[in-house]
Amino acid sequence: MELTRRDAVAALSALGLGGTLAGCVAPPGSEPIDVEGLRETLVATAEVVYPSEVSGIEPFVAAFLEGRLGDRDHVAGLEGAVAELDENANVWFDAEFAALSAADREQVLRNVGADDAEENPSGTASERVRYYVVNDLLLALYASPTGGELVGLENPQGHPGGIGTYQRGPNA
Repeated sequence: MELTRRDAVAALSALGLGGTLAGCVAPPGSEPIDVEGLRETLVATAEVVYPSEVSGIEPFVAAFLEGRLGDRDHVAGLEGAVAELDENANVWFDAEFAALSAADREQVLRNVGADDAEENPSGTASERVRYYVVNDLLLALYASPTGGELVGLENPQGHPGGIGTYQRGPNA
């Protein structure tokens, strides 16, 4: 199943977020956002956590991230979680997370405990990685129309689907 930018916009709409960079300009005196670094890490993570039948990951994740950049607090948490992944990747593999093979990226996610941690934006490193990276990507996927189809959700929240959806049975 091919994800598209349109899927990302639908997922953002389900969250009540817009899809523009208008709100992501850093206030004066604050650090600029490394959008490219965040995008690379999120795409690399999605390649590990998304089901193998999903394609079109890079433009989908890039568009979803674009919509998330308007929330400076969320971006700060995301930057911290990405830093945790890069730190662990550098310790174990002497490279940044996004530069690793898929198997090594999966190992780093396990090393930080993101595979079984509870999500908590102000918790431990594993809880923050789970919240800001893994769960955000999974939310984006399954809130999108294409991703929703993977788990039998024809009309995720925010995607109307049309009257035809309500006139046919669940197996049609």
